[in-house]
Parts: sequence; C-alpha cells; structure tokens
Amino acid sequence: MDDVMRGRVWRFGDDISTDLLSPGAYAVDPVEVRKLHVLESVDPNFAGSVEPGDLLVVGRNFGCGSSRETAPENLAALGIACVVAASFARIFLRNAVAIGLPVLICPDAQGIVETGQQGQVDLAAGVFENLTTGATAVGEPLPEEMRRILAAGGILAGLTVDDPSPPSV
Repeated sequence: MDDVMRGRVWRFGDDISTDLLSPGAYAVDPVEVRKLHVLESVDPNFAGSVEPGDLLVVGRNFGCGSSRETAPENLAALGIACVVAASFARIFLRNAVAIGLPVLICPDAQGIVETGQQGQVDLAAGVFENLTTGATAVGEPLPEEMRRILAAGGILAGLTVDDPSPPSV
C-alpha cells in the first residue's frame, strides 16, 4: 500500500454511525450483499455509484455507535481507498486499520472539498489536498506502526490455518 492515494471524493457530514455503514438488517449477510446498503439512508445512490479508489471525506465522530467490524469491511469491499475524517470513533479507527482500510484524521478536510472533486491523501504527512481547487488541509500523520499494518493488508493478512501468528509489522 502506498502512503499517497488519489481519487474522487464523496463528502458526508458528522456522526456517521456504524449502523449507517452496516445496517443491522443485513448483519448476517455476506459482504457482497452488505456493501450494497452502505449509507443507503444518507445517499441511496452511494453504494451503486462508488468506484474503487474513491475517497470518503467526512466530519466529526465518524464510525460512532456499536463496534461493528463490518462497517470498515463494507467500505473496503466497495473499494474506498481511504476515509479522511475530522475525528473517528476510537473503535472504528482501530477496526479500520486492523482490516487494512486506510484512515486519516484531518479536521479541516471536509471544509475544502465537495463530492465529485478529486482529492489526494498523504498518510505519512497527514495532508489532504483538493486536487480540483488546490486547497490543502493538514491533519495528523498516521503513525508508522499503523502504516505498516495497512501495508501488510491488515492485522490478519497472510494468516493461514497452519500459521495462526499475526504478521510481523
């Protein structure tokens, strides 16, 4: 995984809960079904229109609510390259990194971009740039340890039944 990602932006507001990212009605369904319902009550066209490599830029308290690991899994299954948020619910941030979904805390990113514009995220520098307008927001660089986990594809990437130990990161 590269520390720098570019893509089309999807912008949403504050307090996007895990229930909006992974509705309970589909909790036991396979990921191929679950991902079709991501954010459907906020934007019914999101799951059908998002493309691999797109970026999600959101407000405060992203991933609040219950600790559904399916929330970041669904975003990853849709191909979201990175979630940039003013702040994350702690358990969502940990679950995202654990499954290999890049995240960046950048409080001012949401204010400099609109849905459909092109953005760039630099995890090591902690910078989000709106490539359409040239505006830049500086956040918190993602720690090297977390970037290594992401580069490995998540905590459990590469585990086999014969070798249940976590990867060296």
